[in-house]
Amino acid sequence: MDYQFTAKIEDELDEIAEGKMSYHKMLKDFYHPFHKKVEHTTETSERVNGERILGIDPKTNKTVSVRIARFGPVAQLTDTNDPDAKPEYAGLRRDQKLELITLEEALELFKLPRVVGTFEDKQIIAAIGRFGPYLRHDGKFFSLKKEYDPYTIDEEEAITVIEAKRVSDSEKFIKVFDENPEYQILNGRWGPYLKAGKINVRLPKDREPSSFTFEECVELAKDTDKIKTKKKGGRKKKEE
Repeated sequence: MDYQFTAKIEDELDEIAEGKMSYHKMLKDFYHPFHKKVEHTTETSERVNGERILGIDPKTNKTVSVRIARFGPVAQLTDTNDPDAKPEYAGLRRDQKLELITLEEALELFKLPRVVGTFEDKQIIAAIGRFGPYLRHDGKFFSLKKEYDPYTIDEEEAITVIEAKRVSDSEKFIKVFDENPEYQILNGRWGPYLKAGKINVRLPKDREPSSFTFEECVELAKDTDKIKTKKKGGRKKKEE
């Protein structure tokens, strides 16, 4: 902050109010130099990322730092002796701050992904992705809620998460048609509905959802698609 500059501007504003100075001259003298500085800064400065160097990893001799990345705060391992080596990244936990995290805490983040245990003869892997912590088992992904920590969750807890998701999925599906698996009758937030590819269709309430045949579902999807197409056409005409 330049307090002398601020005081000078205040004096000039007083002179303008008293009619002793033209505001055109005052703005011209201020704006042009200021505009040049802004352009120079925009062209030459790097984006602020809040980077902090925490120290050296004793196991790998890599530099440990934290910074703001595209999807949020991350810890970074960088091999400063090899310019071609790609840095390793690990997302910070919800309760960690860039300005407070320690070297030891940052190194803990690189323990993921980790093998939690096995279930049905397949490994359970805990990790953190773009959308938060998760488990991976048999090629499928299971989101971890706040009560589970990917760094500490054990095998028994992981199996509980997997089995609970399976039960939830089984209750979601009412009927899947062999003729076309993209046609599914599902339990939704507002009750049973038909999912036909990208189209969601409300089902008549006077019928048992599981009683609908594939042919009936195809017709319902066609009717819904026609209605949506007409609405889109109507909007375009109004806009024209």
